[in-house]
Amino acid sequence: MAAKDLYEKDFYKILGVDKKASADEIKKKYRSLARDLHPDKNQGDSALEDKFKAVSEAYDILSDSKKRAEYDEARSYFERGGFRAPQGGGQNFQGGDFSDIFGGGNPQDIFANLFGGGGRRGPRKGSDLQTEATITFKESIFGTTLDLKLNTDGNGPQSISARVPAGVNDGAKIRVKGKGAPGEAGPGDLFIELHVKPHATFSRKGENLLLTLPVTFAEAALGADIKVPTLSGDDATVRLAAGTPTGRVLRVKGRGIKKGAIVGDLLVTVEVQVPRRVEGKAEEAIKAFAPATADHDIRAEFVTKAKS
Repeated sequence: MAAKDLYEKDFYKILGVDKKASADEIKKKYRSLARDLHPDKNQGDSALEDKFKAVSEAYDILSDSKKRAEYDEARSYFERGGFRAPQGGGQNFQGGDFSDIFGGGNPQDIFANLFGGGGRRGPRKGSDLQTEATITFKESIFGTTLDLKLNTDGNGPQSISARVPAGVNDGAKIRVKGKGAPGEAGPGDLFIELHVKPHATFSRKGENLLLTLPVTFAEAALGADIKVPTLSGDDATVRLAAGTPTGRVLRVKGRGIKKGAIVGDLLVTVEVQVPRRVEGKAEEAIKAFAPATADHDIRAEFVTKAKS
């Protein structure tokens, strides 16, 4: 990419966002544009394909806080006329001492880092492309392989396989080398942003799996050993001590998320279930239980604290 192209490209304008836009605003705008411009949706439309590549290139810079800061700094200096590309196809930047602004570096080197090559550094790789994929919660925990059909070179959809490592979070990005847009020095890379579907029962916090376990009043009051499901398909056993209240968290060691050498735990939160309707012997038992425990005022301490 020529030096002139580097500083004349307004990535904020390409994405249609303000220069002060937050990372979330930039991501939201990119997703909207990517859905409308994606080559799979507009096969054969070279103009929209070029727009998709431009949007992907812009997002690649603006979604990375470090690249964005360097781009903003360099472009600001260009806009102030601090230096310019020489006429006649020359290669060196003119005008000004860059040491204060670029930490002693050459602005051409900064652009080379941002875009993968300077104006006169020979053939450039193709642009990196962005896409999205949705995986299940279980796939995010144990890993999976994505089989995608994408049109990255304008010659129709091609099959792309991408390995998702175990333990990825919602919003994580995986990189597939050499599957971006074509270029003179080879294709760029493909970046896939992952979206994880919520699970009906499990959630996560860091490397720990979270689970809310319903228990009966009798189990909570008298204590019990209860089997709980795990994501791996087998059961784990938790022991409730007598008098376990709602909200008590029980830990099952080593049954959480495995991420490299780190293995999390399964955290089980107890939720005491009160029956909506009680009849027969159960009703008689509760009626007998009430007077038998009448000497224990469970709200005494609560009232004292409230009035203090």
